[in-house]
Amino acid sequence: MTQKRSIFEDVAEITKPAPKGGMIDAPRRGARGAVRLWLALLFVLVVAMIAVGGLTRLTDSGLSITEWKPVTGALPPMSDSAWAEEFAKYQATPEYQLQNHAMGLAEFKGLYWWEWGHRQLGRVIGLVWALGYAGFLLARRIPSGWNGRLLGLGALGGLQGAIGWWMVASGLSGRMVDVASYRLAIHLGLAFAILGLIAWYFLLLGRSEADLLQARRAGEARLFGLSTGWMHLAFAQVLLGALVAGIDAGRGYVDWPLMGGEVFPSEAFAYRPLWTNFFENPALVQFNHRLFGYLLALFGAMVWLKGRRSAQAFTRSAFNLAALMLVVQIGLGIATVMQAAPLGLGLSHQLGAVVLWVLIIRARFLSRYPVAQSIRGTK
Repeated sequence: MTQKRSIFEDVAEITKPAPKGGMIDAPRRGARGAVRLWLALLFVLVVAMIAVGGLTRLTDSGLSITEWKPVTGALPPMSDSAWAEEFAKYQATPEYQLQNHAMGLAEFKGLYWWEWGHRQLGRVIGLVWALGYAGFLLARRIPSGWNGRLLGLGALGGLQGAIGWWMVASGLSGRMVDVASYRLAIHLGLAFAILGLIAWYFLLLGRSEADLLQARRAGEARLFGLSTGWMHLAFAQVLLGALVAGIDAGRGYVDWPLMGGEVFPSEAFAYRPLWTNFFENPALVQFNHRLFGYLLALFGAMVWLKGRRSAQAFTRSAFNLAALMLVVQIGLGIATVMQAAPLGLGLSHQLGAVVLWVLIIRARFLSRYPVAQSIRGTK
């Protein structure tokens, strides 16, 4: 007679597979740290590109190269005859004929090298992106879900190059001695958009997917919405600043807070047709930049007051730092205007906009994905 076995014995003999963690804990393929370093390099190069672009504009060098040759243009003139040929092309432009007709070859070379450096740096950025992206793609090390984002950065970079030439072409015919200010605004605006995306991606890759998912649950939706609005206002102010730079509007009306002794400049709508005043009239263009600066400051103060009440220490410090940079940037703007936009102050003001832009993006990121802290307030 066969002895019955305990049900518990039968169950105990069943081999159970080891429990598996959830998908959120599964290892992710990809090299987040390496991709992040690559993005950091691109970030530095784009900041340098914005700085060199600002110097190119402040030195009136942007129209010295009259052709767009993405590949062969990488080589500068290598002989006296080649320099003479480039100078002859520049002499046919309105800028030379109406403004720089007394310029000699030696002075032209100074302008040429600024613009050549600007374009060369653009080629370097494109090469760094292409080599990095291709390397990660071939090695199958792009993090899951990131292929489209990284490819998109390259597409925006290519678009930026085309817009740069579209901008330059606007000053090579007719009676314009500078590029069209609205095209300059589009060119600079896209540069800031690319920089902002790189910064956001850099921050995202600095934390694991599990950490981001958990942090988002603790995010402050109201603060995130306000910081998003602050970011949009800062971007609009960058565009208005580009309009100021495009027509050298920052070198007139050097008093503050008044403009030419008036609250609102009487020449603000002197141009016809009326809409051209918003792009071509130095009085109205500078007034709009000032007015929007006040709006940005007031809204930034409101966002800062909200941010400083955050329960998260890292979030509070991020909004404090962004607010402090806003005050510095306002001071730089006032000093730049009152000194008629000299080269050093003009460049400092533009780079100040870069720093403020990135700090606002960082504060926005931490309002969405706060850093978890212990009860004692340490990470």
